Amino acid sequence: MPYARRMSHPHIEPVSPVLGAEVSGVDLNEPMDDATFDRIHEAFLHHGVLFFRDQQKMPEATQIALARRLGPLHTHPAAPTTDPDAAVFVIHAHRDSPVANGNGWHTDVSCDEEPPLATMLQVHTLPEGGGGDTMFASMEAAYETLSPEWRSRLRDLTALHESEHVYRGRYADRGVGDEDVVYPSAQHPVVRTHPETGRPSIYVNRSFTTRILGVDPEESDTLLRWLFRHVERPEFQIRFRWRENDAALWDNRCLQHFAIWDYWPNERMGNRVTVLGDRPFLDPAAPEPPPSPLRLSGGGLAPHGL
Repeated sequence: MPYARRMSHPHIEPVSPVLGAEVSGVDLNEPMDDATFDRIHEAFLHHGVLFFRDQQKMPEATQIALARRLGPLHTHPAAPTTDPDAAVFVIHAHRDSPVANGNGWHTDVSCDEEPPLATMLQVHTLPEGGGGDTMFASMEAAYETLSPEWRSRLRDLTALHESEHVYRGRYADRGVGDEDVVYPSAQHPVVRTHPETGRPSIYVNRSFTTRILGVDPEESDTLLRWLFRHVERPEFQIRFRWRENDAALWDNRCLQHFAIWDYWPNERMGNRVTVLGDRPFLDPAAPEPPPSPLRLSGGGLAPHGL
């Protein structure tokens, strides 16, 4: 068996009751046996995002092989990669960068018909003097705070996710010419069912979601503004402070994230690999989670004017 050469004993330590866990006792540069991978995969599904501290820099081939254990790789529709087959995307922001990757709440490439299942990022270069943290938010928790009436309404809606406004000319400084490129758009349910856990979550984000279909434009704008504010509530969030060569693995099917660009003119760089997912769907037969007590602090309130 190709991954049975080394037995690891991962320790999983939650960082929040809502989402996230740190994994220790695992060296990502060493071959991983099936039992260890299964334990990590179980924690990934339970916590949504895993953080691996005290790592050494992974060669691209090592990071690719590890990501491929979750499934085939996803190729970003716009970004420069070192190898189109490997889909390694170098995350790099510095003094002369016009933008920094992930600087806004989003789910990776939700504009694709089959958006990424997971993202694995290892940060190699940290900004001098600090900064460059990443925030993560649970869309399952955001859904659980909704009243039964709003759950029912949102489950009947479909949203348009577009990328032209995000990607056109975005990587021109890195040699990407996109004059003849048609950037993707897709329609996805506003509430999606996780294909492995069966749990529902809200699936709209400020970066890519542009319209609720089947309602008039004013109602769509009002509802999206409310949803964006709702899913970005701090009760659903954690904030991760990177150290050199830390790695994170997160589930794009139930989380959003925000890579904070608060370190200009300093530099931040790392390698990202994404795993191909499947088309988002809503399973009407899946059981509903119990309402969260957080709803008492306002999560179930209807948007003004609707």
